[in-house]
Amino acid sequence: MRSLSQRAKALKPSATVAVNARALELKRQGIDVIALTAGEPDFDTPEHIKEAARRALAEGKTKYTPPAGIPELREAVADKFRRENGLNYTPEQVTIGVGGKGVLYNLFQAIIDPGDEVILIAPYWVSYSAQVELAGGRAVVVPTSAEEDFIPDLAAIARAISPKTKALVVNSPSNPTGAVYPEEILVGLAKLAIEHDLYLISDEIYEHLIYEGKAFSPAAVAPEHTITVNGVAKTYAMTGWRVGYAGGPKAVIQAMTKIQGQSVTHPTSIAQWAALEALTNPKSQEFIAMARAAFDRRRKLIVEGLRAIGLPTTTPKGAFYVMPDVRRIHEDELKAAEILLERARVAVVPGTDFKAPGHVRMSYATSEAAIQEALERIRTLL
Repeated sequence: MRSLSQRAKALKPSATVAVNARALELKRQGIDVIALTAGEPDFDTPEHIKEAARRALAEGKTKYTPPAGIPELREAVADKFRRENGLNYTPEQVTIGVGGKGVLYNLFQAIIDPGDEVILIAPYWVSYSAQVELAGGRAVVVPTSAEEDFIPDLAAIARAISPKTKALVVNSPSNPTGAVYPEEILVGLAKLAIEHDLYLISDEIYEHLIYEGKAFSPAAVAPEHTITVNGVAKTYAMTGWRVGYAGGPKAVIQAMTKIQGQSVTHPTSIAQWAALEALTNPKSQEFIAMARAAFDRRRKLIVEGLRAIGLPTTTPKGAFYVMPDVRRIHEDELKAAEILLERARVAVVPGTDFKAPGHVRMSYATSEAAIQEALERIRTLL
């Protein structure tokens, strides 16, 4: 048999796979495992959105769509950017992709050449570095610390910029830390993009899940350099629908759409009509408020609980993740995650692939009862 491609062989498997596989194995054996791993809301998709999908089916809206997405949805996204973010994108500056991850993949493929560098602020979402590598680029990591609430230092980022730097990725609110960057930091990143003529990739998928601080889109400062990435997954509990979107300079958006047209063609037609409903129906705002309030209660519960049992924990100000320091359990975060699973029956994601040594990621997108039980099991373990 002929060999695999070099890019496939070079792509590193996730260090979390073994822990997740073991958790599933335990569940199949009937063992009660509490999973704090899911990066998705535990709420069901709102009924008015599901009804829009059923209506699209009944009306026969099941054919191919333009690669950039249905015009109605691109117009709605442009309206959303203008209304909520103060960004003036035309529908031609908007592309609809297969989830936020699909949008980011198209984007990296559109802007990265072999040897280009992309600055990532750690801890960061694991797929950023993998997608940069798949495009032939190299990730340059700028670390942050729990002591500084995982907020980046602008001077450190400036020092990481080289003649090979093509882009800088910012994710606020952050997966995995829950950090919400202050406006002055986001403005500073935008100014760095202008000064060094870089692409600024602003991943704002968690923008509606902010408990302290407020959302700010750096594209307002650097519109010609910024690509704003978002989607319906986290805001409207639509993770499985796989609809993301981006707005940015027309040439970049057209390149992303061209790549999508030669790969997956477009997101599912029915899901696009459901996403349109999510963005335009006022009932969606009621759902957002309900979900945010529930996540906020869970956030306070898990942070207070982790601190009470002796695991130092930075308070997340957005998203639905928390990253406690687990070195009291084991110096190696992967080993700590294994101990939590095997001895406490609590599944967490080790910080290894996030570039967060000594930490694990816990998701509080689960019930308060599950969080309380998980905390009690960890307390017993300690």
